[in-house]
Amino acid sequence: MINTYEKVVEILRIEADAISNASANLDRASVEKALEILLACQGKAVVVGVGKSGVIAQKIAQTMTSTGMMAIYVHPSDALHGGLGVVTGDDVVIALSNSGETDEVLAILPSLRQRGSSIISIVGNVNSTLARGSDVVLDGSVDKEACPLNLAPTASTTVALAIGDAVAMALMESKGLTQEDFAANHPAGRLGKRLTLKVSDLMHPSPNISPNSGWLEVVKAISTHALGAVNIVEENGELLGIVTDGDLRRTIERTSPDNFSSLTAEDMMTHSPIAGSPEMLAFEALRIMEDRPSQISVLPVVDGHGICVGLLRLHDVVRSGL
Repeated sequence: MINTYEKVVEILRIEADAISNASANLDRASVEKALEILLACQGKAVVVGVGKSGVIAQKIAQTMTSTGMMAIYVHPSDALHGGLGVVTGDDVVIALSNSGETDEVLAILPSLRQRGSSIISIVGNVNSTLARGSDVVLDGSVDKEACPLNLAPTASTTVALAIGDAVAMALMESKGLTQEDFAANHPAGRLGKRLTLKVSDLMHPSPNISPNSGWLEVVKAISTHALGAVNIVEENGELLGIVTDGDLRRTIERTSPDNFSSLTAEDMMTHSPIAGSPEMLAFEALRIMEDRPSQISVLPVVDGHGICVGLLRLHDVVRSGL
């Protein structure tokens, strides 16, 4: 019986070596020309491939789309039956085929040429028909597959994927894509949320009461709004302070029952509390609430004129997935 651990490690080494060899086999002029064509593209990248190469082509298209280059995957068989309608002369076609002799891919070459589309191929045979019909050839050849029978596409598809990723990342850097640009294409991911989600997206309408409100009125306001705090504001809405559940409890604990009737919101409140703005990133607000000796669970939100417009809870920020 074979040692399965040793076999897994061996296969990983074969694929790692294949990628390492591919980096040495790539022709500098070809890589630079491919990037030049993609950077000058006025349309989109159309990535094609069949079988396992088709799966890799789909992944490359998705990676390019998420990193600033409009790209789609088109199956060559579908292209032969009307799918070519999405390809224009302004597009760049990236064709994947280990052999370079895949019938379906070769069948669409004349139509691609007729449209005037540039063709970049990632092939395992640089002397193949596909390679000869391409504007640029990227060498994805491997000495052997990781498959024990040297049949199943393994190392070859890994190399094709690695080359596609490398081209996409180089293209991304050349275009100067920023974290904000990346986040715009990934709004549901954690990075996207951290760079796009604002306080205004999560805050609650400001629960305001006046500074001369009595303690019972404060209790009722906190219960009514159910946010764990109320903002204390001037008549014009300018923020003066905040009363949290904790402020209320601590004030009651240190006050004689005989003096309850004289307690006001101003007596209970935290004066000039830390506040956020509606335009502030929610992640920045999270850091303000957490990165301090004593964490706070609510944050008043004021506009550019100091007018209190909302209340942000730590609970809502955490629940958003940040």
